[in-house]
Amino acid sequence: MATGRRVRMVALALGRFHRVSANGGDGVVAPTAVPLSASQPQPEAPTINSALVVTTLSLCGIVVALQQTLLLPLLPLLPRLLDTTADTASWLVTATLLTGAIATPTISRLADMYGKRRMMVIALAVSVLGSLVGALSTALPLLLGARALQGVGMALIPVGIAIMRDELPRERLPLGVALMSATLAIGAGAGPPLSGLIAEHLDWHAIFWLTGVVGILLLLVTLAVLPESPVRTRGTFDVRGAVLLSVALTAVLLVLSKGGQWGWGSPRTLGLGAAGLVLLAVWGPVELRTPNPLVDLRVAGRRAVLLVNAASALSGFAMFANMLLTMLFLQLPTKSGYGLGLDILATGLWMTPNAAAFGLMAPVSALLTRRFGPQVTMLSGAAVMSAAYVGRVFFSDDLAQVVIGAVVVSIGTAMVFGALPMLIMRAVPVTETAAANGLNVLLRTLGTSTASASVAAVAGASIVAVGGQVLPSSQGITLLLWLSAGTALGAALLGIPMLRMRDFEADADRGGTATTGRPSKVVRGQVLSPSSHPISRAVVTILAPDGKQVDWGQADSEGRFRAAIPASADYLVVTAADGWQPRSQLLHLDSEAPLPPIVLRDRLTLTGTITDAEGQAVSNALVVLTRNTGETVLASRSDHDGRYEMPRPANGRYVLTVVAADGAIGARPAPVWEAARSVDLTLGTPLSRPAR
Repeated sequence: MATGRRVRMVALALGRFHRVSANGGDGVVAPTAVPLSASQPQPEAPTINSALVVTTLSLCGIVVALQQTLLLPLLPLLPRLLDTTADTASWLVTATLLTGAIATPTISRLADMYGKRRMMVIALAVSVLGSLVGALSTALPLLLGARALQGVGMALIPVGIAIMRDELPRERLPLGVALMSATLAIGAGAGPPLSGLIAEHLDWHAIFWLTGVVGILLLLVTLAVLPESPVRTRGTFDVRGAVLLSVALTAVLLVLSKGGQWGWGSPRTLGLGAAGLVLLAVWGPVELRTPNPLVDLRVAGRRAVLLVNAASALSGFAMFANMLLTMLFLQLPTKSGYGLGLDILATGLWMTPNAAAFGLMAPVSALLTRRFGPQVTMLSGAAVMSAAYVGRVFFSDDLAQVVIGAVVVSIGTAMVFGALPMLIMRAVPVTETAAANGLNVLLRTLGTSTASASVAAVAGASIVAVGGQVLPSSQGITLLLWLSAGTALGAALLGIPMLRMRDFEADADRGGTATTGRPSKVVRGQVLSPSSHPISRAVVTILAPDGKQVDWGQADSEGRFRAAIPASADYLVVTAADGWQPRSQLLHLDSEAPLPPIVLRDRLTLTGTITDAEGQAVSNALVVLTRNTGETVLASRSDHDGRYEMPRPANGRYVLTVVAADGAIGARPAPVWEAARSVDLTLGTPLSRPAR
C-alpha cells in the first residue's frame, strides 16, 4: 500500500541524519543509523540441523494425531470390551476433543510467554502419560482420564509451527510448516489401518502402548535436539480469560459432539449451546480489557487474520467431511445402493492413500508458497477441494472412484493446510506466533467438529430402511457432498481479497531468528498519552535503518506492547493510533535496557464551521457525529465564530448532523480517512417548532 511505501521512504531518509522529527516538530536526538551488523558485535547463532528439527516436530505431530484417531475404528467394539453402552463409550472420543480444544490456546499462549520447547515438552509428557494410563487400565473412568490427557497433545501442532518460525531458514520454513500442518491428516489417515491391524492381531491396549512408547522416545529426542526459543514475552498469564474460554468451548463442543445423541432440540442441547454463546460474548470484552490476554483480540480482529481464521474453519469442515464420507462409502453395506461393504481393516487400508497424499503434497505446497505466495496456494487448494467434491457427487459408483475422489480432496487440503500457518505468520507479530497459530488450529477443530455434527445430523434425518437395517439415504450423502463443496468454495472466496492485501506480500514475511542468523530479542514498551493514560489500540512498527520491517506489536489495555528484534541496534520506531498524530523515532533497542514510554502528544481533531443560508456563522449549535449504522459517536457545540472541534474518530464513514438554536437543521456525510479532517456544513431554513 502507499502507506507502506511512504514509511519506507521516511526510513531511508531518516537513516542519513542524526536528528529526527517526531510528532511533526519536536526534535529527538538519536544515534546515527548504521547497518545492524556494524552497530556492535553480534552473537553467533547456534548451529541448528534444520532437517532434524523438522523431522522431530513432524513425528511429534503424527504421534499426537494417532492418539486422536487410533481409537475411532474400535468404537463399535468398546461397549462389549468395557461392558458399557455405546453412548458412554463415545465419551472416549469426546474427552480428547474437549481437552484438545481447551489446551490448544492455553499452551500456545504459555509457549509465547515462557518458552516454546518448554511447553512442547510439557504437552508431549502429558499426552504420553495419558497413553501409559490407557495401556494399563481397563476401568472406564481411568480410560476417560487417559483420553483426556492425550487430548493435551493437540497443542503440539501450533507450538511446533512457532518453533519452526524461530529456528528454520526462511527458504526452508514453508516445507517445514507444510509437513507440520499435514501431520494431523497423516495421522488421521494412518490411524484406521493401524487400528485395524491391532484389532486383528493384538489386544486393543496396544493402541495405547504404541503411542506411549513412541511418545517417550520423541520426548527424549525433543529434549536433545530442539533449542529453547529466545522469543519469550513473559508477563502474567490470563487465568480469567482461560477459564471463561475453556468453559465456553466445552459447552459449544459438547453440543456439536453430543447434540445428535441428546436431540438437537432437547433442553440440554439448547441450554448448553446458549450458555456457550453467552460466555463467549462475555469473554470477548473481558479479553479486550485484560493486559496480556490469552487471545489478543486486537490482533485476531485484524481483517487479514479474520480472513485466514475463517478459511481455516471452513477448510477444517471440508477436510473432516472427506474422511467421514469416504468411510461411509467404504463401510456401508452394498444394499444401501452406494456402500462398498468393506470391513474395518480393508477400510483402513483404502484410507491410507489420503495420508500419503498429504505427505507427498507437502513439498509441492512449499514450492507453490515460495514461488507464488501462501495466498495463491491457499486459494488454489480450496478450489481443488471444491471441484473434487462436485466431481464426487457424480462419480462415486465404485472403489476406484471413491478412493480417487477422496485423494483429490486431500491434495487440495494439503495445499490449504500448508499455506494457512504461513498466512498467519505474515499477518501477526513474531511474539504472537504460537498463540495466533493456536487460535487458527482451534478454529480448524471447531470446523471438524461441525462437520462431524453435520454428517451425523443429515445422515440421521435422511434414512431409508433396507433389509431390516436403517441406513443413510443416497440423497443425504449427496447433500453432504454439496455442503462440503460449498464450504471449500467459501474458503476459496475468502482467498480472493488476500491476493491484494499488503499483509501477505513477500516483504511482510519475517522468518524469525533464522532470517538474520542471530538470536532474537524481545523488547517491551508502553504507549501513553500526554496525561500518562495508556493508548490501548496503538500499533508500534519497528524497521531497520534500510526501511525493511523487522516486527510490530499492538498495545494491550495498559498500552503495553512487545516486539522481536534480531539484535541490539538502532531502529526506526513508528507509532500510530487512531485519533493521534503518529510519531517516528530512531531508537537504540535492547532487550536488556528498558524502553522509555512512547508518548503520542497531539490528539487529532475533527473541525469545521457551521454557517446559515446567508453565510453567517451559527453559534451554540449542537453538532453530532453518528455512524452510518446509527450509533452516536461524539457531540459538540459550535463557538461564537461557528467553529466546532471534537476528537477525530477512527477511520470510517460517518454522518454529521447540526441543530441550531432556532431549529434549523442540516446533515451531511463525513468520511474520515486522512490524518486530520475538516467538515463544514451550511444549514437550511429553520424548522417550525412543534406545538406544545
